[in-house]
Amino acid sequence: MTPDAPTRTVICGDALVWLATAELGPAHAVVTSMPDHSEIGGTLDAWRTWFIDAARLCCTRVHPDAVAIFYQSDIKHDGRWIDKGHLVHTGADQAGASCLFHRIVCRKPAGTLGFGRPLYTHVLAFSVNGRLPQGHGAPDVLPELGEMTWSRAMGTQACDRICEFLRSATACRTVVDPFCGVGTMLAVANRHGFAAVGVERSPKRARKAGTLTLP
Repeated sequence: MTPDAPTRTVICGDALVWLATAELGPAHAVVTSMPDHSEIGGTLDAWRTWFIDAARLCCTRVHPDAVAIFYQSDIKHDGRWIDKGHLVHTGADQAGASCLFHRIVCRKPAGTLGFGRPLYTHVLAFSVNGRLPQGHGAPDVLPELGEMTWSRAMGTQACDRICEFLRSATACRTVVDPFCGVGTMLAVANRHGFAAVGVERSPKRARKAGTLTLP
Protein backbone atom coordinates (compact mmCIF):
# COMPACT_ATOMS: atom_id res chain seq x y z
CA MET A 1 0.00 0.00 0.00
CA THR A 2 1.51 3.32 -1.06
CA PRO A 3 1.85 6.24 1.41
CA ASP A 4 -1.04 8.05 -0.31
CA ALA A 5 -3.33 5.02 -0.30
CA PRO A 6 -6.27 4.79 2.12
CA THR A 7 -5.22 3.32 5.44
CA ARG A 8 -6.14 -0.11 6.77
CA THR A 9 -5.91 -1.27 10.38
CA VAL A 10 -6.69 -4.82 11.50
CA ILE A 11 -7.00 -5.75 15.17
CA CYS A 12 -6.67 -9.40 16.19
CA GLY A 13 -9.20 -9.82 18.96
CA ASP A 14 -12.82 -10.21 20.01
CA ALA A 15 -15.16 -8.07 17.93
CA LEU A 16 -17.70 -7.36 20.67
CA VAL A 17 -15.05 -6.48 23.25
CA TRP A 18 -13.48 -4.07 20.76
CA LEU A 19 -16.82 -2.57 19.74
CA ALA A 20 -17.85 -1.95 23.35
CA THR A 21 -15.15 0.72 23.73
CA ALA A 22 -14.68 1.85 20.12
CA GLU A 23 -14.94 5.59 19.44
CA LEU A 24 -16.86 5.79 16.18
CA GLY A 25 -17.73 9.23 14.83
CA PRO A 26 -20.15 10.39 12.13
CA ALA A 27 -17.57 9.62 9.43
CA HIS A 28 -17.47 5.93 10.39
CA ALA A 29 -19.82 3.25 9.07
CA VAL A 30 -20.05 -0.34 10.28
CA VAL A 31 -20.27 -2.84 7.42
CA THR A 32 -20.08 -6.48 8.43
CA SER A 33 -21.24 -10.07 8.07
CA MET A 34 -21.73 -11.65 11.48
CA PRO A 35 -20.83 -15.31 12.11
CA ASP A 36 -23.45 -18.02 11.98
CA HIS A 37 -24.08 -20.88 14.39
CA SER A 38 -21.48 -23.18 12.85
CA GLU A 39 -18.73 -20.62 13.54
CA ILE A 40 -19.73 -19.69 17.10
CA GLY A 41 -20.75 -23.11 18.45
CA GLY A 42 -22.90 -23.76 21.51
CA THR A 43 -26.65 -24.19 21.39
CA LEU A 44 -28.79 -22.66 18.68
CA ASP A 45 -30.67 -20.55 21.22
CA ALA A 46 -27.41 -19.22 22.66
CA TRP A 47 -26.16 -18.29 19.18
CA ARG A 48 -29.45 -16.60 18.35
CA THR A 49 -29.17 -14.47 21.50
CA TRP A 50 -25.52 -13.70 20.73
CA PHE A 51 -26.36 -12.72 17.15
CA ILE A 52 -29.14 -10.33 18.18
CA ASP A 53 -26.88 -8.80 20.85
CA ALA A 54 -24.10 -8.34 18.28
CA ALA A 55 -26.45 -6.58 15.86
CA ARG A 56 -27.69 -4.36 18.67
CA LEU A 57 -24.13 -3.47 19.68
CA CYS A 58 -23.16 -2.59 16.10
CA CYS A 59 -26.16 -0.26 15.84
CA THR A 60 -25.51 1.20 19.30
CA ARG A 61 -21.80 1.88 18.86
CA VAL A 62 -22.00 3.44 15.41
CA HIS A 63 -22.67 7.20 15.55
CA PRO A 64 -26.42 8.01 15.60
CA ASP A 65 -26.07 9.89 12.30
CA ALA A 66 -24.05 7.10 10.65
CA VAL A 67 -25.10 3.70 9.31
CA ALA A 68 -24.59 0.05 10.20
CA ILE A 69 -24.87 -2.33 7.24
CA PHE A 70 -25.24 -6.10 7.55
CA TYR A 71 -24.61 -8.74 4.88
CA GLN A 72 -26.26 -11.97 6.08
CA SER A 73 -27.32 -15.29 4.56
CA ASP A 74 -30.08 -17.35 6.15
CA ILE A 75 -29.30 -20.81 7.52
CA LYS A 76 -31.21 -24.06 7.75
CA HIS A 77 -31.20 -26.00 11.03
CA ASP A 78 -33.05 -29.26 11.58
CA GLY A 79 -35.12 -28.68 8.45
CA ARG A 80 -36.19 -25.17 9.50
CA TRP A 81 -35.03 -21.85 8.10
CA ILE A 82 -33.62 -19.15 10.37
CA ASP A 83 -34.06 -15.68 8.90
CA LYS A 84 -30.98 -13.64 9.79
CA GLY A 85 -32.63 -10.54 8.38
CA HIS A 86 -35.24 -10.86 11.12
CA LEU A 87 -32.56 -11.35 13.78
CA VAL A 88 -30.68 -8.25 12.62
CA HIS A 89 -33.94 -6.25 12.66
CA THR A 90 -34.56 -7.42 16.23
CA GLY A 91 -31.15 -6.20 17.40
CA ALA A 92 -31.52 -2.93 15.50
CA ASP A 93 -34.95 -2.35 17.05
CA GLN A 94 -33.44 -2.80 20.50
CA ALA A 95 -30.85 -0.14 19.61
CA GLY A 96 -33.52 2.30 18.42
CA ALA A 97 -32.26 2.14 14.82
CA SER A 98 -34.49 2.26 11.74
CA CYS A 99 -34.05 0.31 8.51
CA LEU A 100 -32.92 2.52 5.61
CA PHE A 101 -32.98 -0.28 3.05
CA HIS A 102 -33.29 -4.04 2.74
CA ARG A 103 -31.80 -5.45 -0.45
CA ILE A 104 -31.39 -8.95 -1.79
CA VAL A 105 -28.25 -10.18 -3.53
CA CYS A 106 -28.63 -13.21 -5.82
CA ARG A 107 -26.05 -15.91 -5.17
CA LYS A 108 -27.28 -17.75 -8.27
CA PRO A 109 -29.56 -16.66 -11.14
CA ALA A 110 -33.21 -16.27 -10.17
CA GLY A 111 -35.11 -19.53 -10.71
CA THR A 112 -32.15 -21.78 -9.83
CA LEU A 113 -33.08 -24.71 -7.60
CA GLY A 114 -31.42 -24.66 -4.21
CA PHE A 115 -31.02 -27.51 -1.73
CA GLY A 116 -30.35 -26.60 1.89
CA ARG A 117 -28.55 -23.31 1.24
CA PRO A 118 -30.26 -20.06 0.26
CA LEU A 119 -29.41 -18.67 -3.15
CA TYR A 120 -29.78 -15.10 -1.90
CA THR A 121 -28.22 -12.87 0.74
CA HIS A 122 -29.73 -10.00 2.73
CA VAL A 123 -28.07 -6.57 2.76
CA LEU A 124 -29.67 -4.31 5.38
CA ALA A 125 -28.78 -0.77 6.44
CA PHE A 126 -29.79 0.85 9.74
CA SER A 127 -29.34 4.20 11.44
CA VAL A 128 -30.72 5.90 14.53
CA ASN A 129 -30.95 9.42 13.06
CA GLY A 130 -29.78 9.01 9.46
CA ARG A 131 -32.20 8.96 6.55
CA LEU A 132 -31.70 8.42 2.83
CA PRO A 133 -31.30 11.63 0.84
CA GLN A 134 -34.46 12.69 -0.97
CA GLY A 135 -34.50 11.17 -4.43
CA HIS A 136 -31.91 8.51 -3.59
CA GLY A 137 -32.66 5.26 -5.38
CA ALA A 138 -30.99 1.92 -6.00
CA PRO A 139 -32.05 -1.56 -7.12
CA ASP A 140 -33.63 -3.68 -4.40
CA VAL A 141 -32.39 -6.89 -6.04
CA LEU A 142 -28.73 -7.18 -7.06
CA PRO A 143 -28.27 -9.87 -9.72
CA GLU A 144 -24.69 -10.88 -8.90
CA LEU A 145 -22.74 -11.50 -5.72
CA GLY A 146 -19.27 -11.12 -7.23
CA GLU A 147 -16.11 -13.00 -6.34
CA MET A 148 -15.62 -14.51 -2.89
CA THR A 149 -12.13 -14.51 -1.38
CA TRP A 150 -13.04 -17.43 0.92
CA SER A 151 -16.07 -19.58 1.63
CA ARG A 152 -17.61 -17.16 4.16
CA ALA A 153 -16.61 -13.93 2.46
CA MET A 154 -18.84 -11.10 1.34
CA GLY A 155 -19.14 -11.01 -2.45
CA THR A 156 -16.99 -8.32 -4.05
CA GLN A 157 -19.76 -6.86 -6.22
CA ALA A 158 -22.03 -6.57 -3.20
CA CYS A 159 -19.20 -4.78 -1.37
CA ASP A 160 -18.81 -2.43 -4.35
CA ARG A 161 -22.51 -1.53 -4.25
CA ILE A 162 -22.29 -0.89 -0.49
CA CYS A 163 -19.32 1.44 -0.98
CA GLU A 164 -21.15 3.30 -3.74
CA PHE A 165 -24.05 3.84 -1.34
CA LEU A 166 -21.73 5.07 1.41
CA ARG A 167 -20.06 7.51 -0.97
CA SER A 168 -23.27 8.91 -2.44
CA ALA A 169 -25.61 8.94 0.55
CA THR A 170 -23.56 9.24 3.76
CA ALA A 171 -20.69 11.16 5.34
CA CYS A 172 -18.64 7.96 5.71
CA ARG A 173 -14.87 8.16 5.31
CA THR A 174 -13.90 5.04 7.30
CA VAL A 175 -15.45 1.58 6.96
CA VAL A 176 -15.39 -0.58 10.09
CA ASP A 177 -15.85 -4.35 9.81
CA PRO A 178 -15.79 -5.95 13.28
CA PHE A 179 -16.02 -9.47 11.80
CA CYS A 180 -13.68 -8.88 8.86
CA GLY A 181 -12.51 -12.43 8.13
CA VAL A 182 -9.79 -12.28 5.48
CA GLY A 183 -10.59 -8.64 4.75
CA THR A 184 -12.76 -8.55 1.63
CA MET A 185 -14.80 -5.55 2.79
CA LEU A 186 -11.66 -3.75 3.92
CA ALA A 187 -9.93 -4.25 0.57
CA VAL A 188 -12.97 -3.11 -1.41
CA ALA A 189 -13.38 -0.08 0.88
CA ASN A 190 -9.74 0.88 0.25
CA ARG A 191 -10.30 0.48 -3.47
CA HIS A 192 -13.14 3.01 -3.23
CA GLY A 193 -10.97 5.47 -1.31
CA PHE A 194 -12.21 4.75 2.22
CA ALA A 195 -9.99 4.10 5.21
CA ALA A 196 -10.76 0.71 6.75
CA VAL A 197 -10.67 -0.85 10.22
CA GLY A 198 -11.23 -4.55 10.82
CA VAL A 199 -11.37 -6.94 13.77
CA GLU A 200 -10.70 -10.66 13.43
CA ARG A 201 -10.06 -13.18 16.22
CA SER A 202 -8.07 -15.65 14.05
CA PRO A 203 -4.41 -14.53 13.83
CA LYS A 204 -4.01 -16.17 10.42
CA ARG A 205 -7.07 -14.46 8.94
CA ALA A 206 -6.16 -11.16 10.62
CA ARG A 207 -2.75 -11.21 8.93
CA LYS A 208 -4.36 -11.87 5.56
CA ALA A 209 -6.95 -9.15 6.16
CA GLY A 210 -4.17 -6.63 6.69
CA THR A 211 -2.65 -7.25 3.27
CA LEU A 212 -5.44 -8.52 0.99
CA THR A 213 -5.58 -6.74 -2.34
CA LEU A 214 -8.16 -7.16 -5.09
CA PRO A 215 -7.88 -6.47 -8.83
